[in-house]
Amino acid sequence: MDSSSDAASRFYAVIPAGGIGSRLWPLSRASAPKFLHDLTGNGQTLLQDTWDRLLPISQGRTMVVTGDVHAGAVSEQLPNLDFNDVVLEPSPRDSTAAIALAAAILAKRQPDVIIGSFAADHVILEEDKFRSAVAEAVEIAASGKIVTIGIRPTEPSVAFGYIKRGKQIGDSKAFDVAKFVEKPRLPKAKKYFESGEYLWNAGMFIAPAELLLQILAKTEPALERGVRQIAEAWDTDQRAEVMKQVWPTLNKIAIDYSVAEPAAAKGLVAVVPGEFEWHDVGDFAAIAELQSEGRKNHLAVLGSARVLSDSSSGILVSETGRLVALIGLENVIVVDTPDALLVTSKEHAQKVKSLVDVLRQSGHSELL
Repeated sequence: MDSSSDAASRFYAVIPAGGIGSRLWPLSRASAPKFLHDLTGNGQTLLQDTWDRLLPISQGRTMVVTGDVHAGAVSEQLPNLDFNDVVLEPSPRDSTAAIALAAAILAKRQPDVIIGSFAADHVILEEDKFRSAVAEAVEIAASGKIVTIGIRPTEPSVAFGYIKRGKQIGDSKAFDVAKFVEKPRLPKAKKYFESGEYLWNAGMFIAPAELLLQILAKTEPALERGVRQIAEAWDTDQRAEVMKQVWPTLNKIAIDYSVAEPAAAKGLVAVVPGEFEWHDVGDFAAIAELQSEGRKNHLAVLGSARVLSDSSSGILVSETGRLVALIGLENVIVVDTPDALLVTSKEHAQKVKSLVDVLRQSGHSELL
């Protein structure tokens, strides 16, 4: 295994900043997805939080992959992001294309680079513990492994995929990955939780870029050839032309299926248990829970709302600044934007995605 300083010097962070976040409509839109919003009330967007969290490890060696429509917002929110470290996708092609293209570009620039992919829309508390887990993962990755950081379950959740741990790797904190498991039904989730052998899959991957691409060459050869072709032209004046030709041809597939699961079957994946508090703010109920931790009957307020509240709890998110009055509503979700108003409950927060689907099918694309 490489020395700690050598492995760390090879590390480059990658932040895939994509997805619409349809369960957070009408706040999250195609033109302004959730990672561009402050959903924690700390005065920073989720993207800015992700950048700051990684900065002590990456020392600014960070690449952001995002849609070309978000170029202006990303550069405004991350003024220290190097222009050469921005990859703009002409259209969404799922996580494999995004992460593999970043890997191919960085591998061409530095063949022994170790990349770490971290989503732009997660909330992580206890950041020192997060960085410690990443540092451990980088060391394991340097030995020729793809490493993921698994989150210790706090409940038998059906919202996440799971990772089954195998044997411990030497005297490290890492374990071999026995297998990845899809989001389970509740009875199976309870068994996973009670066994203590499973971790939540948070979608964090740390690996030598060349190893990731070699696995992809076997599972998705056309996709691997495509990102290599784009990477060859990336730092030349042919970038735009090659990107325009090749990107639309790349297969849409999640990196869990194209890389993580096939690599785990070959014994090439390790997991470092994360001892930090982690939240995937996938819907407004999750944001409400995050804002209300330790406080019962609490109404969390995000944004510029003026609020009158009597015997009400839940979350109010406002982009209008107008007065909102709530009386006798428990676990309510109110999202007030200039052109759309959402009122629901925590219990039905997951159904917002279905509403977005209806808007799309009925031709109301201007609201998406």
